[in-house]
Amino acid sequence: MSDSPVDRSASLARARRWSPFLGGLIERHPDLVRAFEEQGSEAALGMAATVGGRPVGEALRVERQRLALAVALGDLSGELGLEEVTLALSDFADRALDAALAQAMTERVPDEEPTGMAVLALGKLGSRELNYSSDVDIILLFDPATLPRRAREEPGQAAVRYGRRMIELIQERTEHGYVARVDMRLRPSPEVTPIALPVDAAISYYESQALPWERAAFIRARACAGDIALGRRFLDEIRPFVWRRALDYGAIDEIRDISLRIRDHYAQGQAFGPGFDLKRGRGGIREAEFYTQVQQLVHGGREPGLRASATVEALAALEAAGRLEPEVANGIAAAYRALRTAEHRVQMIDDRQEHRLPRGAALDAVAGLDGINGEALLERLRPHVERVGKTFDGLVRDRTRGLSNDPDILARTLADMGWPDPAEAARRVGEWRSGKARSLRSQPARQAFEAMLPTLLPLMAAGPDPARALNRFSDIVERLSSGVNFFRLLEARPALANHLALVLAHAPALADQLARRPTLLDGLVDESSFAAPPDAEALAELFGKRVGGEGLDQALDLIRRLVGERRFALGVQLVAAHRDPILVTKGYSDLAEAAVVALSAKVGDAFAEAHGRIAGGELAVLALGRFGGEALTDASDLDLIFLFDAPPDSRSDGARPLTATDYYNRLASRIVAALSVPTAAGALYEVDTRLRPQGAQGMLAVSLEAFADYQRREAWTWEHLALCRARPLTGSAAFQQRVRDLVCAILTEPRDPAKVRADAATMRAEMARHKPPGGPLDVKLGAGGLVDLEFTVHVLQLTHGVGLDPRLEVAIAALVEAGLLDVRADDDLRLLSRFLVVLRLVAPETREELPPASRALVASLCGHEGWDGLLAAMDAARARIAERWERVKDGR
Repeated sequence: MSDSPVDRSASLARARRWSPFLGGLIERHPDLVRAFEEQGSEAALGMAATVGGRPVGEALRVERQRLALAVALGDLSGELGLEEVTLALSDFADRALDAALAQAMTERVPDEEPTGMAVLALGKLGSRELNYSSDVDIILLFDPATLPRRAREEPGQAAVRYGRRMIELIQERTEHGYVARVDMRLRPSPEVTPIALPVDAAISYYESQALPWERAAFIRARACAGDIALGRRFLDEIRPFVWRRALDYGAIDEIRDISLRIRDHYAQGQAFGPGFDLKRGRGGIREAEFYTQVQQLVHGGREPGLRASATVEALAALEAAGRLEPEVANGIAAAYRALRTAEHRVQMIDDRQEHRLPRGAALDAVAGLDGINGEALLERLRPHVERVGKTFDGLVRDRTRGLSNDPDILARTLADMGWPDPAEAARRVGEWRSGKARSLRSQPARQAFEAMLPTLLPLMAAGPDPARALNRFSDIVERLSSGVNFFRLLEARPALANHLALVLAHAPALADQLARRPTLLDGLVDESSFAAPPDAEALAELFGKRVGGEGLDQALDLIRRLVGERRFALGVQLVAAHRDPILVTKGYSDLAEAAVVALSAKVGDAFAEAHGRIAGGELAVLALGRFGGEALTDASDLDLIFLFDAPPDSRSDGARPLTATDYYNRLASRIVAALSVPTAAGALYEVDTRLRPQGAQGMLAVSLEAFADYQRREAWTWEHLALCRARPLTGSAAFQQRVRDLVCAILTEPRDPAKVRADAATMRAEMARHKPPGGPLDVKLGAGGLVDLEFTVHVLQLTHGVGLDPRLEVAIAALVEAGLLDVRADDDLRLLSRFLVVLRLVAPETREELPPASRALVASLCGHEGWDGLLAAMDAARARIAERWERVKDGR
């Protein structure tokens, strides 16, 4: 160090020439400049705090200006070393925070002692190594029992108000500048937690939930302002969390993981030269700090003497304890001093929180503060950067297989995988790696997650809408309560990852279900989810047993979960080509039938508790449409009619008796609600009851006798066409047979074939006007589609009394055998049915054009090698169906 006036004059001249910020301070504070020139840096520092009787906010801002000038002049002259500079800046920050917090509390409770609230310093303020223009990283804690507050004010509310006012006093910019920028993002879950935390809740968090990076952050934590005793109590409580005596493999992996994040997080400023990031670049300040902290984490649990918070002090302790070679410790310490000094020069130019070496003339200005040029500054720093980078390389040399943490490298890798927006995908991966999601809080979960990402991401990228798949997967990650077992399973069983990626990439309907209910993943874990599903009767029995002892609300939720899981599993079976789509439609129908049977029984029991039962009475739920034909898709609603039978003038025998009509209508209404009203477990099915007598204007449930009379006297032809696919689901075997016999009798009654054909043609034309096809891929409503085939079959059934079975494939077989249809009709039905059920999962909103990435999958699931071949086959099938319909409606 030198105290010669010549050196001080030279440093003043350099400050005036190269730094606009310092030049302005020199003009505003001549008394400090005189003290520096005549007595030296220590005298100038002593005078910095003499600001007179000003309000707290103004006093702190003026003192900050004076301190910045005194510290800079002492630094540039060489009279103050790095540790003295950072200590002076840190001590001022402590005093400022303490004064601001006291002022904030005194303003609200002037007669109370400002106690019960502590400011914890982390980062460089915590280690008393504050930058020249640094943020201050803090956490605010309060003790609800001792915090002073106004009457009827909750402790938490008071603490937040004190904290906000303190921050305002510190960082608000006025005509006198600011004191410091405050950063509170190191507190737990900063996006959702208040700025001040109850001390006991904070202790509980750090003991049980905190993440690995939070452990490293607390190496440098200290109580710096406010109720110091409270802050120290907190730090004493969580010390075992920070300093672990036993270091297991998992802890070492945690340390390596943090190291990788530090090295790779910043894509720019890595290469040394103009533009190099002194803080974040390879071989920069952060790597020097973190290398030191890693050694402390490894050894400090058993050796308290290694727990120094300041970097240079910690390096000396590690060397003295034999934990670092002298060459390594001294080399990193020298590099740290050189890099931090250069960082201060960058920040002195305009008092900005900048860490990059500028380019061109601006670099010469930074170097000019030390009396050299930009090239000389680079040559001075280069060996230090190389030394730190090489040393840090050794810390992360065991990088395991996986995706890079470097955003540039990661984005290039994702681009190679086929991601259309690799930068967005890389950003999302970075969010997952932050550990904010509950499913990724444990180190084992993160390890398993990283291991399966290289398998999952390329498969998602290959799908038709990678961005949607990424969003759905992100929803799953965020909503899982614990992900370790599932991620491990994906890592261990790539086939399962393939299935998940297939769902996310190609089946938005299933992906949306997963996003809403991540627990559906459990169904993928069990191999039985790919087994043939039970039939409707077995499923109904299973559901009945599962809900037997439950209350009604619990039973409704349970059946919704069971149906959701099995419906999801059927969808996965479909897109994974484990089962023919035709069999999947039968599976969907059996599942819906089981739900109707089980819920009808459970709702009936609950209804009977209040209203009793009707002796000799029964209710039959009649399925129609695709449900009646056992050919549901994932998105199908349920067409239902409710029929009852009861003795004349009968009433129920409960505490609140009802007539048969009221009883069964109210019971039917509750069954519809049980099937369709959403609960916590989601909605089950959409229910359509408009096919009942008189449609939406008629009673929900009608007697079997009234139904027969209506069908014979009032029903339109289209209602008889709909009845061709009717089948009973509930009621005794005898009652169901009566319903079937009645339906068969109605369908085989003599009727005018010409009128049937004319009415059917009119109805089809009306449907085409009111529900036009959505596009060329609409194989249901479009010309030659499934509706035309259904009309063809039902008209033949009604006019010939042949093939009266609700299942179209059975009816077609009978009609073919009778010579009323050609043998290709069944193939056409199956092809278009396969396409429909697949499309409902793969592209539920698409009727115009299928995304190219899904075409091969859809073609394969429909039994064709390519998309063009599938389109050609469907065009031929639709032409045949259209020709059949024209022939049948014309009576040819």
